Amino acid sequence: MRKSLKWGAVCAIWGLIAFTLAAAWYGSDLPDVDKAFNATRKPTVTVLAMDGTVLARSGDDYGRLARLDQLPPSLPAAVLATEDRRFYNHFGIDIIGLARAMAANIKAGRVVQGGSTITQQVAKNLFLNPERTFKRKFQELLLALWLEHKFSKRQILTIYLNRVYLGSGTYGVDAAARKYFGRAAAQVSTYQAAMLAGLLKAPSRYNPIANPARARTRTAQVLKNMVAAGVLSRAGARRAETEMLPAQANNYLKGGQYFVDWVLEQVPGYVNAGDRDLVVQTTLDAGLQRLAEQEVEKMLAQKGKKAAIGQAALVTMTPMGAVRAMVGGRSYARSQFNRATQADRQPGSAFKPVVYLAGLESGFSPDTMLVDEAVAVGNWRPANFNRKYTGPVSLRDALARSINTVAVKVAERAGRSAVINAARRLGLTGNIKATPSLALGVGDVRLVELTAAYATFANGGAGTWAFGIEEIRDAGGQTLYLRGGSGPGRVVAPAQVAAINDMLSAAVTEGTGQKAAIGRPQAGKTGTSQNFRDAWFIGYTADLVTGVWMGNDDARPMKRVTGGSAPAELWRDVMAAAHKGMPSRPLPGLEPAAMVPEGNSPGFWKSLVGVVTGGEG
Repeated sequence: MRKSLKWGAVCAIWGLIAFTLAAAWYGSDLPDVDKAFNATRKPTVTVLAMDGTVLARSGDDYGRLARLDQLPPSLPAAVLATEDRRFYNHFGIDIIGLARAMAANIKAGRVVQGGSTITQQVAKNLFLNPERTFKRKFQELLLALWLEHKFSKRQILTIYLNRVYLGSGTYGVDAAARKYFGRAAAQVSTYQAAMLAGLLKAPSRYNPIANPARARTRTAQVLKNMVAAGVLSRAGARRAETEMLPAQANNYLKGGQYFVDWVLEQVPGYVNAGDRDLVVQTTLDAGLQRLAEQEVEKMLAQKGKKAAIGQAALVTMTPMGAVRAMVGGRSYARSQFNRATQADRQPGSAFKPVVYLAGLESGFSPDTMLVDEAVAVGNWRPANFNRKYTGPVSLRDALARSINTVAVKVAERAGRSAVINAARRLGLTGNIKATPSLALGVGDVRLVELTAAYATFANGGAGTWAFGIEEIRDAGGQTLYLRGGSGPGRVVAPAQVAAINDMLSAAVTEGTGQKAAIGRPQAGKTGTSQNFRDAWFIGYTADLVTGVWMGNDDARPMKRVTGGSAPAELWRDVMAAAHKGMPSRPLPGLEPAAMVPEGNSPGFWKSLVGVVTGGEG
């Protein structure tokens, strides 16, 4: 006994010396604890659709400071019953809990329990990084002891409840209660309090919005913990389960993530947020966005596998460029690459309206006759999609039927530099080179830019820049940015707008875009790149402009998918639904009383028939 006492004392002394030395060593670079209590957070940016629907919220959400006496007793009780039942009895380190956790882990052969107290979690969450090292764990113990010396138990618990992470960007019980239940923490029910406490183990796994079944299972366990801890009766637990209410997503729109990313990238260019929370009012139509996503998903489910269509993208905007819907791919969860705004693809014949615009500006008219025949430009010999030639044809018919040889002749007559100039005026910024094949759409374009280019014809000739932000406010409601009129002004003359609208209307009524018809004045153009790598349909009414692209990210060919097939059908399904209840309006320049500009009459242009000479492209 004397030897045991002697060696026990020796070990205790050396243990104390070792602890003191370790404390001195590891305590030398402890963080500034006073600064750590100042909440450092990323400003919150809330993105709203046109109708106020929340599209997304980025940044850290801390909610409002909640004192213990402001919370329902069930909330701290649920947390303590689940995380630290001996919180009011230990000195920051729970020796009994550590021993029990160690025994359970040894028995299981792996880590199945943790022994951290709430005080240790406060130390870890507020002051330290999450790395798993002996140094960090030792510093956690030191800080836990310091916290217990510096603050009362109620203060430590208050700090914990207001700073702990509870998933979906929320920190603290008030932010989480507002996020998941649409109410302040002071108003949560016993069941909701148990659900919040259940999140502490794994915030993402038990998120009640994303994983409601798991959240309910975890909540049931927390209620059992409360009963075992003596803070809730069995009858109270049963009553709590009858209070079960589904978590709500605070009016969040499920979807639209590609659009949100596109918008958030632009915010710093408009305002310098500093440490202010921001509210971004956007142009997105929540209903149209849901419709677009559903139709893209349905089309790919029906035809994707059979036709080897791996991806699809869609953009809908007003004729002045306000984006109403954006789908950047078939699954944002699998790929955040936005094929509507980031993918450079060949437009094929969807580029031909640019070519014909240059031709009109050089003196052609829709009734100009050219010969569809074999043509050569140097050593290059373009062919039509169907490998056939039809002889003399008007430019209107040539564009409607997407005849390649005629498009090449128009580009060569107008001049390739004129075609590129027209493309730049219409807002196409991609890699477009003055090669003979320019007329057939071998340059690179992005769907959002090509759709905005067509919007110029829909609005009567004003240059169009796609935009998604209407207003940016701070959390107090002060306007920091308000969109005014912007754009390059008129870039296409009214006569040419009327001519292009006439020609592209024929492409839908008589040409390759017939599957896109929705029974009202409309215009559009199909496009298919070489070997069926890209398929497009870009079209418009007087109210909306929509662009559709389909293809594969690795440029694998699809199985004979042309712009006049699946893309035109998807365009039709989205635009037909989008126009329900809208009055039918004529396209600019095609109003019943519109006059043919002097010098632009069919007879005048027919006198300029050329022999210069052009399928679905």
